[in-house]
Amino acid sequence: MRGGERCLEVFCELFPDAPLYTLLHVPGSVSAPIERRRIVTSFVQRLPRAASQYRRYLPLFPAAVGGFDLSGYDLVISLSHCVAKAVRRPPGALHLSYCFSPMRYLWDLYDDYFGARAGLLVRSLMPPVAAALRAWDRRTDGVDAFVAISHHIADRIRRVYGRSADVIHPPVDVARFSPAARVEDFYLVVSALVPYKRVDLAVAAATLLGRRLLVVGTGPEARRLAAAAGPTVEFLGGRSDAEVAHLYARCRAVLFPAVEDYGIVPLEAAAAGRPTIALARGGALETMTGLEQTAAPPTAVFFGEQTAGALADAIGRFEAEARRFEPAALRARAQQFDRPIFRRRVAEYVDGRWAEFLARRAC
Repeated sequence: MRGGERCLEVFCELFPDAPLYTLLHVPGSVSAPIERRRIVTSFVQRLPRAASQYRRYLPLFPAAVGGFDLSGYDLVISLSHCVAKAVRRPPGALHLSYCFSPMRYLWDLYDDYFGARAGLLVRSLMPPVAAALRAWDRRTDGVDAFVAISHHIADRIRRVYGRSADVIHPPVDVARFSPAARVEDFYLVVSALVPYKRVDLAVAAATLLGRRLLVVGTGPEARRLAAAAGPTVEFLGGRSDAEVAHLYARCRAVLFPAVEDYGIVPLEAAAAGRPTIALARGGALETMTGLEQTAAPPTAVFFGEQTAGALADAIGRFEAEARRFEPAALRARAQQFDRPIFRRRVAEYVDGRWAEFLARRAC
């Protein structure tokens, strides 16, 4: 499962009897705590090829989420990276939105999704559609309080919605990972192969330096990346959670060249005792400690420019300072974001907001 589903799993454990409303659901795609509850889907579920090509129905998403009838509920929690925060709040109910991001493909990453790489028809049709969706997305009156996955996203919520947001960082399940007795001579990328992840920079840097790189992930960029890769780069496609954990533990370091909203990968690597070489932007700055920082043991090497050359230089700095990265310290850093901590923080936050809501309602 992806990071969002792992967050949802914790919410499902905290509220075991609550039904789950979602635009569409592919049975068997998520864990048992999610699958075994009552799942209500929108009309998108019944559209042709919705499971694999749901992004084509983006203009319909506002109508789909607006069609849910939540009458009778007094607490609504939305987990939103697209339209879930716009669900209709029942009269007299409290709506808390755990926000992964405002729609990134409408705001910060529009060109990545609908720019030069998109087809001519998409590029022609999207500007008016995007303008209408942005106007719709800015309406947040139905949300009583936002919780962001990072301070980076809290800033985006403030910029896009004009709203403040509390921050609860998503969890890493530290128990799924353990350090290896022996580290092998390869670097690792674990990522969806889509443009904004900038896996091309990792491929170019590894090819330039002649370093072995293993890439785990699938996506529309796979063919283009493979064509650009040198002989030291290997694409593994999708891998199971257990296989990925094993790769984390054996790699020299993880390469992380994207501007991420949060970025669970560096924390998963740290839980397995391995450091990350990361772009010094986005969520990684909130979870990792760089070589230059003295307050705590380092867990990452940061590079400032989003270029293959800057990443290659950072790999060189890592190799010169590799002895400074201690598996026990890396794992200790990951434990600060462990799953039980996330569960406790969410429970305390919801309880606190609910108590405030009841106090206001009693006045």
